[in-house]
Amino acid sequence: MAELKKKLPIGIEFFKDMRTKGFYYVDKTGFIVELLNSWGMVNLFTRPRRFGKSLNMDMLKAFFEIGADGSLFHGLAIEDEKMLCQQYMGQYPVISISLKDVSGPSYEAALKNMSRVIRKEVRRHQFLLESDRLSRIDKESLSVLFAGYLEADVQEESLELLSEMLCKHYGKKTLIFIDEYDVPLDKAYERHYYPQMVDHIRAMFSGALKSNEYLEFAVITGCLRIAKESIFTGLNNFKVRTISDVQFAEYFGFTDDEVKTMLSYYGLEDKFALLKEWYNGYRFGNRDVYCPWDVINQCDKFLHNPNAPMEGHWENSSSNGIIQTMIENSTATTKAQIEALISGHEVEKVLVPELTYTDLDSKDEEIRQTYLWSVLLATGYLTQAGMSQNGLQKLVIPNKEVQGIYEKKIRSWFKIKIISNTERWRKFCIAVKSGDAAGVQELFNSFMADSISIRDTCVKKRMKENFYHGMLLGLLQAEESWIVKSNRESGIGYLDIQLEVPTERTGCVIEVKYAEQGAFDSACQEAMRQIDECGYVALLKQDGMERIHKFGIACYKKGCNVIYDLET
Repeated sequence: MAELKKKLPIGIEFFKDMRTKGFYYVDKTGFIVELLNSWGMVNLFTRPRRFGKSLNMDMLKAFFEIGADGSLFHGLAIEDEKMLCQQYMGQYPVISISLKDVSGPSYEAALKNMSRVIRKEVRRHQFLLESDRLSRIDKESLSVLFAGYLEADVQEESLELLSEMLCKHYGKKTLIFIDEYDVPLDKAYERHYYPQMVDHIRAMFSGALKSNEYLEFAVITGCLRIAKESIFTGLNNFKVRTISDVQFAEYFGFTDDEVKTMLSYYGLEDKFALLKEWYNGYRFGNRDVYCPWDVINQCDKFLHNPNAPMEGHWENSSSNGIIQTMIENSTATTKAQIEALISGHEVEKVLVPELTYTDLDSKDEEIRQTYLWSVLLATGYLTQAGMSQNGLQKLVIPNKEVQGIYEKKIRSWFKIKIISNTERWRKFCIAVKSGDAAGVQELFNSFMADSISIRDTCVKKRMKENFYHGMLLGLLQAEESWIVKSNRESGIGYLDIQLEVPTERTGCVIEVKYAEQGAFDSACQEAMRQIDECGYVALLKQDGMERIHKFGIACYKKGCNVIYDLET
């Protein structure tokens, strides 16, 4: 009988569920050991989304909280730390909240969601109302937190008050864990109530984390390190571990060895190279790590279909709006730097370790750009590649999935930008359907001159061709009366393009090639040969197309050549 394999933990955020319901767990309990060996009063860890922050925070709660179930850690690395477990496991009252859902179209709406989060955690400690170690006044103060809605001033005092009551009840100082602390600020900036939310979060954190005699220590996670003067004013013994720090580097994300072990467990060893190309490449401290969300989801795809195409799972878990902002507001210099990045080069930048969202609105272009590049690094759209000799941070796109995000956003921006020039776009469409090769070449060249291109670098030829295919598809698919088809090959991208103009019984077959070192003529000829060999013309004839144009297009940097033949 075949061994029943553990389930892949897609979307599992609770450590207890991970350990008791048959899910595969990548052991990160070394995080607890390292934290206890070097903690400050307040410890902030910043990592991109989907890198295991929430699961690690719930693991801390499961380990430290009074009444902890030691069996959850059976067989894990921390079990070997006998003295540490004896001294710390199950020894502290814990307040644990996540602010990931604190958002809303207005400040008032966000406060309602914040109220729900706080009240949920307060209800977890409702036994305090029956404690014989709390005075009548203590209980009266605490009872306010059980109201149907907590006003802003009550929210701001809530964590400090709850930590005091827990400390009095247990006779031990409290641990406070706050996950995704910067989400309310990000949403507030998007919805234009950022100043109010900054004041609110600052007041909450000041009471709970600054000069709180009932606090043992706190752990906070988020994507960005918000400037100390904005949120963490006056905190002493405040330790920040960002993606640049060597310490704790391997505890957020999967390492090579962890991915290999997972693949071996599920019999997917042959998929390692694909996963490495698509999802590895993030540099945290001195470690290369994979995005766990990607690895787990793609492994699940392979278990159901060994030939499943590679997908961008991380990219689908957010709007990726920061990339859109970067491209839409790019200067000529920024465009050139984006071109370098998607071509596999590095860019060198001055970055700021602490951020404020208001920097994005600065009238100073240099400040805006510095902020933008810093956010791209912190949120995982770029990764560090060392320091230059003049002290600048080298940045690169981490992997194939993230490169695809840039290319998709560039194509989207390109499509909107070029179609806004209706006259030029209409001329291009007329040239295509009439078989005007010279017109197609002239107009496509003019479009590319306005866009972000891809340079002639070590990036694979197929990836370069995909980029230009995408640009061309954006132009063609904008004509809604046409039927445009792009055949796909699993995990590769755009291949041959065919289109039909049903009202005129006209069809087109287009093959785009990348002209290595500007060898346009040979690339065009190769494209035409492929058209003839692939049988696309026959398919168009089967659809009733009577006039069929064949285009071979060769692209290099921001230029193209076009050759043409009419199917007879």
